[in-house]
Amino acid sequence: MSNPEQLFADFEAKLADAQRKANQMRTEIESVSVSERSKDGQISVKVNHAGNLVGLEIGPSVRDNPALAQEILRVVRSAQSKLASAVQTGVPSIAGTETMNELVDQLHNEYPEPEPTGFVEGGHRDVDEDDRFVAEDELDAPPAPKPSAPPRAARRQDDHEDDYFTGGDFLR
Repeated sequence: MSNPEQLFADFEAKLADAQRKANQMRTEIESVSVSERSKDGQISVKVNHAGNLVGLEIGPSVRDNPALAQEILRVVRSAQSKLASAVQTGVPSIAGTETMNELVDQLHNEYPEPEPTGFVEGGHRDVDEDDRFVAEDELDAPPAPKPSAPPRAARRQDDHEDDYFTGGDFLR
């Protein structure tokens, strides 16, 4: 059996080594940040290791743009989605470990890849069912004339949105 003093010394050495590794990992993680620019280069953001916005630069040509807030948020989400790969490359002390895999998975879940840029979901405009997305440059163009649909029958005043709860027959 080993000397008790030696066991305590070994335990303290392992504890000090674990503390040193934890401090190194914390320092490496805290140094990770991601910068991202908008397509036109007029908006620049920087997010820290936790995904918080820590830097924002707005070019003079977009300051009066009504969609400025949405564009800033899009660029921030794009930067946040790159945190997982930045942590993988910026924190070598835990590379390849279960801790790194868990951290990267958590970052991917918290900051997923943003929706494709340049498109809006088709449900918000009058578009064909087959044409679910519209290119952004087409949004500025006037819509093409559509064949007229037959007029809808006018609703009676006593029609209810939900006849199920008004005693009406729901199996019509």
